[in-house]
Amino acid sequence: MASYDLVIIGSGPAGYVCAIRASQLGMKVAVVEKRATYGGTCLNIGCIPSKALLHASEMFEEAGHGLEKLGVKVGAPKLDLKAMMAHKDGTVKGNVDGVAFLFKKNKIDGVIGTGRIVAPGKVEVTPETGDKQVLEAKNIVIATGSDSTRLPGIDVDEKRIVTSTGALSLPKVPGKLLVIGAGVIGLELGSVWARLGAEVTVVEFLDRILPGMDGEVAKQFQRTLQKQGFTFKLGSKVTGVDATDKTLKVSVEPAKGGDAEQLDADVVLVAVGRVPYTEGLGLKEVGVELDERGRVKTDDHYKTTVDGIYAVGDVIVGPMLAHKGEEEGVAVAELLAGQAGHVNYNAIPGVVYTRPEVASVGKTEEELKEAGIAYVTGKFPFSANGRARAMNATDGFVKVLADAKTDRVLGAHIVGPVAGELIAELTVLIEFGGSAEDLARTCHAHPTLSEAVREAALAAGKRAIHI
Repeated sequence: MASYDLVIIGSGPAGYVCAIRASQLGMKVAVVEKRATYGGTCLNIGCIPSKALLHASEMFEEAGHGLEKLGVKVGAPKLDLKAMMAHKDGTVKGNVDGVAFLFKKNKIDGVIGTGRIVAPGKVEVTPETGDKQVLEAKNIVIATGSDSTRLPGIDVDEKRIVTSTGALSLPKVPGKLLVIGAGVIGLELGSVWARLGAEVTVVEFLDRILPGMDGEVAKQFQRTLQKQGFTFKLGSKVTGVDATDKTLKVSVEPAKGGDAEQLDADVVLVAVGRVPYTEGLGLKEVGVELDERGRVKTDDHYKTTVDGIYAVGDVIVGPMLAHKGEEEGVAVAELLAGQAGHVNYNAIPGVVYTRPEVASVGKTEEELKEAGIAYVTGKFPFSANGRARAMNATDGFVKVLADAKTDRVLGAHIVGPVAGELIAELTVLIEFGGSAEDLARTCHAHPTLSEAVREAALAAGKRAIHI
């Protein structure tokens, strides 16, 4: 029986980062992974392949609609979807192979098979073929991630009725794509296929897109997507999908009740969120408790209700983000090594990788109002930024929210070009308790998109220069 200081179940961002950090701190580590390749949902069928297709489809759209405005005439581009999918698959392979290399470099044992906790300190691994084995460990970390939420009565076949997994591998561009859910996944994958020629309709139960993000940003972003050809049916729900004919018949009715309408679709993407993956882990049998939403209960140090068993990432409370899981993986490894591992949940950015991108960190205006916190707002549009004009990327703005008394930045929100990169500066500012004045007095290179971030901070003090 192999014995370890730490056994981690799951090799996604939370699990593999935890493993590497634990190894750096001198622990003997094994990672159990049920897939044939490491990296979890994120690297195999999530973040990485979707970004490959988002970038490729952006290039296709730019060639067809954007280059001529810059004086570059190339004619109408032709889509080679097979080659685009090969680019996606190559990107995935490079990343998962990279994790395997990191395991080898850090002397981490990767064990392929389905993990199940049979007792505190014991993980049974069942491979697809061959004998089971039991790994002994001083500590166990559950990092099993999440799975796509299914809708009752809608049977997913990953061909015509798909989750994000199927939507990343469609064999042809659908004429009509109906997306259920106006969250990050639905809008990103809807964008991919819209750029490649699909007619995209998004059905959302709430009366807004991007639930949880800043309301003003969501409204601006919805207008932008509508200009790109998206159709939104907000405050609506899908009650059924009839797949008997060649064309799918989708029943949609008002969320508050009323007459249903029928929409045609070639492909339906179910993107209504994700649920923690705890199936088959043996948690109930060993006494690990779950909360009312099926997440593993943990304390402030990621410890479950059983000594020696911890959990991180999508399987516990908090935003289901790869980088949040990574931070928790590092924190729990450091805590197990006797260090002061910690995650600042107010400084975890969220990004929607569409075009333009949407990025957010810290509090939204709605959250500050609900908490009764007095704040000031600084906004700056990309239409007033020289670099954005040069790039023909003037949609959107930067918004900085600062405490009215202390000027400490409490939140920041961006819709615009490379928002996912620009948000990093604001995340660092929040992490170190910085003020809008700190940012406003920091020199930014000209001409850059980052100047819009500085100008928003200046605007919080009512002294923006370029507007």
